[in-house]
Amino acid sequence: MNTTQSILNTAKNTIKLESKAIDHIAELLTDDFAKSVELIYNSKGRVIITGVGKSAIIANKIVATLNSTGTPAVFMHAADAIHGDLGLILKDDVVICISKSGNTPEIKVLVPLIKNAKNKMIALTGNKDSFLGQQADYILNTYVEQEACPNNLAPTTSTTAQLVMGDALAICLLELRGFSSKDFAKYHPGGALGKRLYLRVNDLSSQNQKPQVGLETSLKEVIVEITEKMLGVTAVIDNNKIAGIITDGDLRRMLSKSDDIASLKAKDIMSSNPRRIDENAMAVDAKELMEEFGISQLLVEQDGEYAGVVHLHDLIKEGII
Repeated sequence: MNTTQSILNTAKNTIKLESKAIDHIAELLTDDFAKSVELIYNSKGRVIITGVGKSAIIANKIVATLNSTGTPAVFMHAADAIHGDLGLILKDDVVICISKSGNTPEIKVLVPLIKNAKNKMIALTGNKDSFLGQQADYILNTYVEQEACPNNLAPTTSTTAQLVMGDALAICLLELRGFSSKDFAKYHPGGALGKRLYLRVNDLSSQNQKPQVGLETSLKEVIVEITEKMLGVTAVIDNNKIAGIITDGDLRRMLSKSDDIASLKAKDIMSSNPRRIDENAMAVDAKELMEEFGISQLLVEQDGEYAGVVHLHDLIKEGII
């Protein structure tokens, strides 16, 4: 077997093994999972998630997912907790301890301190009979038969199981809260993802110039308007309403077909009933329209009247495309 095929086989086996482990932990869910979700949902405090080693890294990711979906969460490293950071835990906070074995030295020191403070504790562990499992109020079982590591040592399958269990918690809480795309946008204002959720057509078109001509505007004036406004297009307006559109392409096609251009007016060149969009529509809707009809610009309307132009380049600039 060549090296390439050997690498691919190892990758496929790893993925299949971890996929099988995820299917298995779905069968391990008990009422403790539902009670944990309800406990967090009804809590007046935050979710404190703790762990050591690779479990601490997974804890950080789960914290990030919870925070971004409407459940306040804080990461606390188990080793740091027993050296001063225990003060992070407030009266009404719910604590999730993540540990594959449930018997690590840090966890054995930390768990009694949490119990003494009377905070509710959820164990996310692969060993429900461990010290952590026995002390926790609720157990989320992430038992896996083996790691993907051929030596069954490096945390791989087990951390995948932890991650998936954390995602399941977050999504259940999201649904209980009725967390919408608008809520999601509030927590993700930056980057392309947030912009897809909150950026409106007017946010883009208002930054552009507003090319427009009348029905009787001469060809020369049309060319000047398109050139000066630098959007490759102009709207043709009649009583503040959109009557048509003239693009660079329309001009080129007209010039190639007509020998007598001196008398041409905007109404003779324009395309009637152009694609348009309301200024309050989402920018991502403009993207979909442009893709559907294979065009680079959309005319924008406000209360049925011409309001400007949104261009493909605007969407690219903002990361919508």
